[in-house]
Amino acid sequence: MESAKPIISQEDIRKILDIERLKYCFECGICTASCSMAELLGNDYNPRELLENIYLNPESVLAFDELWLCAWCYNCYKRCPQALRIPEIFLFFRAIAVKHGYTQAFEEALEKIVENIPLPLVTTLVCFHPERAGLDKDKVLERIEQKRKELLKKGKKKKTTKVLEGKIAVIGSGPAGLTVAYELARKGHRVTVFEVLPEAGGMLRKCIPEYRLPKQVLAKETQFLKDLGVEVKTGIQVGKDLSFGDLLKEEYKAVFVGVGAHKSQKLRIEGGDLKGVMHALDFLWNVNFGEKIEVGKNVVVVGGGNVAVDAARTALQLGADDVTILYRRSMDEMPANPWEVKEAENEGVKFEFLVAPKKILGENGKVSAVECVRMQLGEPDDTGRRKPIPIEGSAFTRQTDMVILAIGEAPDLAFLPKGVELNEDGTVWTDPITMETTMRGVFAGGDVVTGPASVIEAIRAGKQAAESIENYLKSSGG
Repeated sequence: MESAKPIISQEDIRKILDIERLKYCFECGICTASCSMAELLGNDYNPRELLENIYLNPESVLAFDELWLCAWCYNCYKRCPQALRIPEIFLFFRAIAVKHGYTQAFEEALEKIVENIPLPLVTTLVCFHPERAGLDKDKVLERIEQKRKELLKKGKKKKTTKVLEGKIAVIGSGPAGLTVAYELARKGHRVTVFEVLPEAGGMLRKCIPEYRLPKQVLAKETQFLKDLGVEVKTGIQVGKDLSFGDLLKEEYKAVFVGVGAHKSQKLRIEGGDLKGVMHALDFLWNVNFGEKIEVGKNVVVVGGGNVAVDAARTALQLGADDVTILYRRSMDEMPANPWEVKEAENEGVKFEFLVAPKKILGENGKVSAVECVRMQLGEPDDTGRRKPIPIEGSAFTRQTDMVILAIGEAPDLAFLPKGVELNEDGTVWTDPITMETTMRGVFAGGDVVTGPASVIEAIRAGKQAAESIENYLKSSGG
C-alpha cells in the first residue's frame, strides 16, 4: 500500500528554510529575545523553538497556534546573524495550513491575541496580516469582535473590580498610550487620555493609510476603551491648552508620556521650500484627514523607512503615474519592513538604492527635478549600518514634479519639564525595566523613547509601563 503523499515536499522545506543559512544557526536566541510577541506571551510563543519544529517535523507545525502569532516586525531578521527571514518562513506554513484546513490552530491563536494583546482589531490588520495566508480579513475581524464579547462576558461574571483611588494621565493616544489606558482601566484605575488631534489614535490615525487601517476599525478600538471607563479628551495640547505642571497639581498620581514621533526631520538641501516638496508625515496626515491632495505625475520619495513606503503607495493610489523611492543605502540596510517593500514593488513603486539627493531644482517656484549623487557603503556608523559615502563624479538629474521627504521622525517634547531628561537623539530617557523617567511618577514608552518603531513594539512598551505604573501606585499609596 502506498504511503500518503506528504503535504510539504522536502524540496519546499529546503527552499523556504534556507538550509545553507539555517545550518549555521548556533541557537543564540536573538530571534526570540528581540521578539515583542515572545515578551508579551511568555512561554506561549517562542520563534526559535517553532523554527526548530519546522525543521524537525514540518507537518506537525500546521496544527500549532504559534504559527499565527508572528507580528511581522522583522526584528528577528534584522538582528539574526544568519539573516533568516523567519516571518516569511512562518507565512509559507500558514498558507499551507489554510489550504489544508488547519483552522483550529488559528482560532486558538485568536484567543491568545484577544486575551493578551490590546487593540486586537488594529494589530490584526497592521501586525498579524492573516490575509497574506489567504484568509478573509473581514471575517477574521468579525471573529475577533465575537471573541472579545465572549471575554467581556466572562469578566462580568467575576466580581466587579473596585475603582481605585488616584487618576492616571496618559499624554498621547497612539498604540503605547492606548495600551496603558486599556491595561490600567481593566484593573480598576481611572485613566484620562489627552490627545492633541481631533480624534484619538495618534500615529495610527495620522499616518497609517486607510487601505491598511480603516478609520472605522480604529474607532471601534477607541470606543471599546471608553466603554471600559477611559476618559478621552481630544483637541488638547499639553504645553499649550494645559501645562504639564497642571497635571501634576491635579489628582493625577502618575503620568504616562506616549506622544510618539510626529516631528519630521529636516533635509537641509537647496530647494526644500519649492512648491511640490512635502514632508511625508504632513502628506499622510492630510490624506488621512480627507484633504484634497494633488499629487504629481512623477513622484520621488526620499527615505527608507515604513513612512516612506506608506507615502509612496499612497501617492500611487492617488493617481501618480510613476513613484520612485530613493534610498542612500542598500536594500539590506533599509529600515522599512521587507514585506511592505515587497508589496509596494508589486503595486508599482520603484526603488533606487545607493542614491541621495543633493539639490531640488525648480522652475517658476515649483519642483522640476532632483539632482542626485550615487553612494557607496563604507564602515558601519553609530546605528550599526554601513555609512553611505558619495561617489565623486556620479551626480545625475532626475525629472520630477513632486518630492516627498521621509528621512526620519522625532518626538516633539517642548512641553516636558526640565526634570525629564532626554537622550542625545531627543528621545526620552527611561529606566529600561520600569519605564520611569528621571521625574518620579512620570513614565514614557513607544516611539517617544525608542524613536520610530513598529506598532507591536509600542504595545509591548505600553504593557510594561502599565505594570510599572500600577506597582508605583501601590508603593506610593496612590
